[in-house]
Amino acid sequence: MSAPVFSTLGCRLNAYETEAMREMAEAAGLSGAVVVNTCAVTAEAVRKARQEIRRLARENPGAPVIVTGCAAQTEPETFAAMPEVTRVIGNHEKMQPETWTGLRAPNWIGETEKIRVDDIMSVKETAGHLIDGFGRHRAYVQVQNGCDHRCTFCIIPYGRGNSRSVPAGVVVEQIQRLRDRGFNEVVLTGVDLTSWGADLPGQPRLGDLVMRILRLVPDLPRLRISSIDSIEADENLMLAIASEPRLMPHLHLSLQAGDDMILKRMKRRHLRDDAIRFCEDARRLRPDMVFGADIIAGFPTETDAMFENSLKLVEECGLTFLHVFPYSARKGTPAARMPAVKGPIIRDRAARLRAAGDAALLRHLEAQVGREHLVLTEGPALGRTEQFTEVALPEGLPEGSLMTLNITGHDGTRLLAARP
Repeated sequence: MSAPVFSTLGCRLNAYETEAMREMAEAAGLSGAVVVNTCAVTAEAVRKARQEIRRLARENPGAPVIVTGCAAQTEPETFAAMPEVTRVIGNHEKMQPETWTGLRAPNWIGETEKIRVDDIMSVKETAGHLIDGFGRHRAYVQVQNGCDHRCTFCIIPYGRGNSRSVPAGVVVEQIQRLRDRGFNEVVLTGVDLTSWGADLPGQPRLGDLVMRILRLVPDLPRLRISSIDSIEADENLMLAIASEPRLMPHLHLSLQAGDDMILKRMKRRHLRDDAIRFCEDARRLRPDMVFGADIIAGFPTETDAMFENSLKLVEECGLTFLHVFPYSARKGTPAARMPAVKGPIIRDRAARLRAAGDAALLRHLEAQVGREHLVLTEGPALGRTEQFTEVALPEGLPEGSLMTLNITGHDGTRLLAARP
């Protein structure tokens, strides 16, 4: 029988967990199955999951189809009702080795329990799965899972559970292991990274973890943080930004909106001035810092004036990389019961935000021309700068290396580089 086919939808944490599942399935001897790791962040993400399941079932006739991930956790019956689906596995169950042992043939025969999804809110710990990294040259390390906050638009806490942290010692052990395998860059990932440590003895903060990693893995060239809630940035994290050149100058911020009333209705923990002040402070500490951000277009009750405040935030915060989400109602969330913005208006606002993001990226690219950057070569034609900007590489560079390159131009989406 052939090796299982895995498909990942959604975030980097999902991709990390897919690799952990792949290793557990291989160790369990599972073969000939299709595994779809779903996302639930929007209704469109759930639709894409159903589409992916049907496609893979057609391409792998007769193979058992296992569906897991956030959408499987929040809507197990939706997927169990699909004729293509053999099993629906919850987000906690998917990370347990015994789950994959129990899914081996001939256990499929006569099995009647199609849904195996327990109460994710009862899960109190997150294991530090020691995978070998995914991607060939950049490794991702899960340090946290779940979220204690209840933003009115978000279904993810019901898919991931409450916040729980991987102990610092386990994180450091895995990063040292990855460094020993030759990885030059490690990215810390989680659902709500700035909540790391709140459930651990002594309640350490994310900045404490960052400083500990850099101290105890001194030969790690690059440490990167994925996405943070800027209002929860702690003193040591700001110190690391200011004083640790191995912490990369790129932060992706969970901003969501730039209007105070909308932020309150979202039940966010910051106001627009907080976001602007954080970006100013971080850039003062690290002048080469760049920011990405998540912004939702067309949140319920959003007026034209409220939207303009979000649009102006792109310039006021100096954002470079935008992830724009047209608002999508998620059943069971408070926002789904609020007065909705009409679909064409949502789409127009999303397009305007994306255009502002494209213009911001273009300004950033133009500002890099003529400079030197230390680039991580991710493949024969692609690399990334310290600021996570894509670089089209000259031919013949060794993959997985850190190389100083001259930036000679850009093509509108990525930088062009030449050997010094």
